Amino acid sequence: MVFQSSKIEGMLYDIVSLTRADENERLSRKIVFSEEDIPAAIRENYEIKPYEEATGKKAPGKHLVTLCKREDEKAMITLFLLERAWTLSTITPEEKLKTLQEQERQKPGERKKEIDTGQTWTCPICGDEFRLKHIERKTATKHALKKT
Repeated sequence: MVFQSSKIEGMLYDIVSLTRADENERLSRKIVFSEEDIPAAIRENYEIKPYEEATGKKAPGKHLVTLCKREDEKAMITLFLLERAWTLSTITPEEKLKTLQEQERQKPGERKKEIDTGQTWTCPICGDEFRLKHIERKTATKHALKKT
């Protein structure tokens, strides 16, 4: 998957193509020619434009592209997963997102216990004073120096 500079300022484009498996479980990509064939998760979260409008060029067989902001790596990675992985999954992205949200609601909040040890350390160079804190979490224990 290659994101290329669009003629639209600050945007990168990618030709919409979805992964599919044939009856022999061989993987291939299918370029999408109509917006109805694009999964809803992509249509709702990405700007879709005709190839000519995004690039300023005509090319046979290249009809639709998705646009991402040049600096938005998270959106590009998500788009990669939506085009390449979710099309092979039996679960839709919407179903998975709903499941993850339910799991988050069921998790109790992480407990954090912070204990001031009462010890003060002074920096020998600048003279700043710091208090030593003992921090206990459900999964780990750590220590931190907090400026007084």
